[in-house]
Amino acid sequence: MARTQARQARYACQQCGVVHAKWTGRCDACGAWNSLIEELPREALPKRLEASGGRVIGFVGLSGPSMLPPRRLTGIAELDRVCGGGLVPGSAILVGGDPGIGKSTLLLQAAAALAASADRPGSTAYITGEEAIDQVRLRAERLGVAHRSVLLAAACNVRDILASIDRSDAPELVVIDSIQTMFLDTLDSAPGTVSQVRGAAQELIRVAKRRGFVVILVGHVTKEGVIAGPRVLEHMVDTVLYFEGERGHRFRILRAVKNRFGPTDEIGVFEMSDRGLVEVPNPSALFLGGRQTEVTSEDEQGDTIPAPPVSGSAVFAGMEGTRPVLVEVQALVAPAVLGTPRRAVVGWDGTRPAMITAVLDARCGLSVGANDIYLNIAGGLRIAEPAADLAVAAALLSALSETPVPVDIVVFGEIALSGEIRPVGHSEARLKEAAKLGFVEAWVPRRSSRTRNNGGSALEITHIGHLGDLVARLLPKRARSPSERIGVAS
Repeated sequence: MARTQARQARYACQQCGVVHAKWTGRCDACGAWNSLIEELPREALPKRLEASGGRVIGFVGLSGPSMLPPRRLTGIAELDRVCGGGLVPGSAILVGGDPGIGKSTLLLQAAAALAASADRPGSTAYITGEEAIDQVRLRAERLGVAHRSVLLAAACNVRDILASIDRSDAPELVVIDSIQTMFLDTLDSAPGTVSQVRGAAQELIRVAKRRGFVVILVGHVTKEGVIAGPRVLEHMVDTVLYFEGERGHRFRILRAVKNRFGPTDEIGVFEMSDRGLVEVPNPSALFLGGRQTEVTSEDEQGDTIPAPPVSGSAVFAGMEGTRPVLVEVQALVAPAVLGTPRRAVVGWDGTRPAMITAVLDARCGLSVGANDIYLNIAGGLRIAEPAADLAVAAALLSALSETPVPVDIVVFGEIALSGEIRPVGHSEARLKEAAKLGFVEAWVPRRSSRTRNNGGSALEITHIGHLGDLVARLLPKRARSPSERIGVAS
């Protein structure tokens, strides 16, 4: 008589999803502490599957007629831009961000805007598992969208949600806030665990694709800034959006890191106000709004006096997806008080400033690395492209020598370890954006073919072939001695 094996409990890591046979304090796969949660597995499948019981799959060739997916505009242009031109019916979107950054506010505004342009009432549904109905209504009153025909519900049971939306007249947009609060009653684990998040998302996505409506899942993030739960959740959805921003700044950035129906690394810029999130159609002007380029005072006769230029700043022409964005790079170089020089970087990769200072020391004969260096990207924007190397170097040299970079100059280029300035892509779009904002000169790599005809703009182009050329422009000939100004080599 064969013995029946009982279903044994297993322990799944909530960070990486690896299953362990017994509980341990530390996950052997990812190294996370206290992340193992007990779960009961489903019934095991047979070890061998016979081909006779399956259905034959029909194969087609790579070439053939294809149709672009239809789009549905939400009424929020920045959100439509990040999604690739609008929402695709039957798609699943995952939105993550820090607590209180404005995820629920943005999605409630999007649901209300889509309901205003819908052909029938009740075309959008907002299902919350974190707040009460009264809390969402108070937010809608503050945003001025309480009169829109948005279906509102507070539920956490996925079975109840599917029974409400799995019908022929399903809403066109369903917002689930948030996926970590949803649970399946068929799984013996708490909400927010790996199996619950994976199972709940799978059921919601399956119904959305069968009925043809858009489902938006709100995801919590960990202290490292990544979406909590299994990594497979980002693979299951069609689009992954991150809502970024610093609490000290009023700007919010919606960034696409995955999009099956559009470009990745696209951004949408919003401004937080007392009436919710407001779109920013020209983010470059917003990020440069605090830069001193205008008149600040008047003399005794009433004539205007231009503001004195400030050292330690340079304007970088960057690219975020297909959108050129101009931001200000700020640097401060101070003598090191402790034995080890300090490095503080906000808004950029923390390892690249160390590389730039090493190149300045080794290839240009300076002593920048012996000082404390503070680097900041103004406005709360985070940049990742290496094209900002030349602008960072210009800001560092300006702060080091107290020689201001002219306010009407824009800088971009990648620095090689040899000190050579390498060309970057999308030079024409960067220059056009700079010319539109009133800049008159650009410092760009020498071998950039796109800038030989000024990139189609009226900017004056200055080619920088080596980092030494930049040093010759910003460091004055009568440099102070090392005893007078720590950091400049004699």
